Amino acid sequence: MNTNGLEIAIIGMAGRFPGAKTLNEFWQNLSQGIESIVTYSDEALQRQGVDPALLSHPDYVKAGAPLDDIEWFDADFFGINPREAEILDPQQRLFLEGAWEALERAGYDATQYPGAIAVYAGAAMNSYLLNLYTNPSIRNSISPYQVFIANDKDFLTTRVSYKLNLTGPSVAIQTACSTSLVAVHIACQGLLSGECDLALAGGVAISPPVGYLYQPGGIYSPDGHCRAFDAEAQGTVSGSGLGIVVLKRLDEALRDGDSICAVIKGSAINNDGAQKVSYTAPSVEAQASVIRAAHLMAEVEPDSISYIEAHGTGTALGDPIELAALTQVFRQTSHPQPDQQPFCAIGSLKPNIGHLDTAAGVASLIKTVLALQHQQLPPSLHFRQPQPHTDLDHSPFFVNTRLTPWTGEPRRAGVSSFGIGGTNAHVILESAPVLSPSGSSRSHQLLLLSAKTSTALDTVTQNLATHLQQHPEHPLADVAYTLQIGRRPFPHRRVILCDSHEQALQALAHPQPAVIAPATPPPVAFLFPGQGSQYPNMGRDL
Repeated sequence: MNTNGLEIAIIGMAGRFPGAKTLNEFWQNLSQGIESIVTYSDEALQRQGVDPALLSHPDYVKAGAPLDDIEWFDADFFGINPREAEILDPQQRLFLEGAWEALERAGYDATQYPGAIAVYAGAAMNSYLLNLYTNPSIRNSISPYQVFIANDKDFLTTRVSYKLNLTGPSVAIQTACSTSLVAVHIACQGLLSGECDLALAGGVAISPPVGYLYQPGGIYSPDGHCRAFDAEAQGTVSGSGLGIVVLKRLDEALRDGDSICAVIKGSAINNDGAQKVSYTAPSVEAQASVIRAAHLMAEVEPDSISYIEAHGTGTALGDPIELAALTQVFRQTSHPQPDQQPFCAIGSLKPNIGHLDTAAGVASLIKTVLALQHQQLPPSLHFRQPQPHTDLDHSPFFVNTRLTPWTGEPRRAGVSSFGIGGTNAHVILESAPVLSPSGSSRSHQLLLLSAKTSTALDTVTQNLATHLQQHPEHPLADVAYTLQIGRRPFPHRRVILCDSHEQALQALAHPQPAVIAPATPPPVAFLFPGQGSQYPNMGRDL
């Protein structure tokens, strides 16, 4: 990998998306071309308070892309009392859980990490607040200040910093649909300037599971499907989701032996300004400018990029403008070939899971990182023939409509996210460098597991068994190291001593009873019998 010292490593990710509670499920849905947009029943919509008269309106679309189980929250895990949890915006609950998961996936415990960990993120408009104010028993039992602290967007990131003891910058970012990718860009800048050593970046959006009234020329689809870049494209569908990535300077990630998912080569943000037909309309020149700036930051040529994860709302106005901007940049390559065949695949996540508002950009980023890791390009759904105003046939791009091997080195991609109001973001990704296994001189490894409850410990045990089954290539020494150094210890504990994956799986299938650690660890002494049995370094392996 050619580097310039400005690269940022993605070392951990967490996400909750329509039809997918885990990133593994998310990739399975993407690779299999599954659409997670659903049709709501009249009964379900009425339970959400939709006027029965509205359900019979010919333009009312009963579609959306909801998250499952958003009402569940482990308040006690974070030291939050039941009443506080009850009034807390579900978006903030979900983001707090996601932040913990993302750090665990990166292999870091904030209480042991010596550097500053930052949080940059944003949330969508809070519709849960309406529930609080229309419930008299809640409204009359809490102060307006409590409601404010629990529901305002300003407290999304600082609550995470407080609960997880993160001491780096904690900044709420709001740029509408581009929020989470802008957060990624600003996190990269914070890392490069030295303001932080690790950064969590992303966004969350939970929209009510209700339909919408279709309006011709608007952003929403008349039939509940998004057809990005297709001739029949008429809009998108609202969805809910969460995405968080953990970022670190690449040179330090390599030095520390982190597991690197992908590399951010460069990123850029800008705004349309006033040179467009309306406040909500996109701009060709501004989008081209931000893409070009990201290429300059990454020091890459457009013709070295083989995939673009587009904003792709599937609107008659947005798609042609986005393709025109991309074509303008890619045709200005240092090796112009006006008559060349399309060489860069293009796709959009929105046909799969709808438009996730503030979480849309990071969701697209995570999709692209997963594609880089699996070396496959997932299909972009519902594309048959291009919009007549896109001139796709004469551009450097083709819409990828089937699961395709992603070959070539380096594998590079661009990810775009454009916000209502004109704040644009573009990120250049590259496949992770190939790392050598760390190895170990020890014949046996100690796998340490802990949780706050016995049932949670059983779940952790099963999760580890599943991981080892799915990833036999992961060195056992690395797994042991992460469990010892990258996990916060809790009272309910279990220990597995093993010398191979097979022995670990056998022990995990029939684990020893858990023990409860004392509040204060007792001192430890090693006793040896003496009488000439001692020898140099006899306790070294211990």
